[in-house]
Amino acid sequence: MNMPAAGQLAIVATPIGNLEDITLRAVRLLREATLIACEDTRHTRKLLEHLGISTRMVSYHEHNEAGRAEEIVSAIQRGERVALVSDAGTPLLSDPGFRLVRLAVEAGLSIEVVPGPSALLTAIAGSGIGCSSFYFGGFLPAKRTQRDRTLQELQSLDTALVFYEAPHRIVETLQSIAEHMPGREVCAARELTKLHEEWLRGDAKEVASTLEARDSIRGEFTVVLGRPQPVDPASAQLPLEEAIAQLVTLGMERMDALKQVARERGLSKRDVYDALERAKRQKSGAPSKP
Repeated sequence: MNMPAAGQLAIVATPIGNLEDITLRAVRLLREATLIACEDTRHTRKLLEHLGISTRMVSYHEHNEAGRAEEIVSAIQRGERVALVSDAGTPLLSDPGFRLVRLAVEAGLSIEVVPGPSALLTAIAGSGIGCSSFYFGGFLPAKRTQRDRTLQELQSLDTALVFYEAPHRIVETLQSIAEHMPGREVCAARELTKLHEEWLRGDAKEVASTLEARDSIRGEFTVVLGRPQPVDPASAQLPLEEAIAQLVTLGMERMDALKQVARERGLSKRDVYDALERAKRQKSGAPSKP
């Protein structure tokens, strides 16, 4: 067997739950490493003990990565073979590692990537939602105002969307999705590859209601949203008030429905307001404003 050259960084994907989901190559590189950089040494130790590996570890997480990345690059330059792992899945996908890889690239160091488990790809494969193209947004903002702003910005993307979410925020996030992206298919996958793996499908409001009825919610979620439903050409011919009312019946707030109708018809919000006011006055028989 050819040993890797001295002074190398290996980015190694590890199981997201089921410990059987690790490749032979990943095991070999973890054994050959002289140092393993991991988010939580206690968590990674369990995996290493399962594999019979006793390689030295060092913590590398979002709170220390700026300084620790430089230390690790220096170690590689001295000849260390470093394996970078996250707590679960593929490093750098909503996990720390970018600074280290960037510094290693700039230093011209040897980098080897070992593909493997990923909650993102697992959820897409099992969702039953067409994802020939998709946008991955990682974790949505925790604060509602910021989360709503992000969802509004993504409303018009004609592609599947994928997000990670924590159990204590999943219901609120699904409710925000129902408000800003009604009509999209939703699959919320929980505890992927683990004993209590679960797939919840429907629209965002239905999935949120299912979870809200539970005494407790556990496990990280990966949420897959289908592409937006195509606009019915017939609905584009509807009077503005009827088009807005249709979206409201789908669960959208009136103001958001008004904004969407304005976008679809190439109008400003003010144009829509004025048109609605004119229609209201005509209906009531009131004279139009000059």
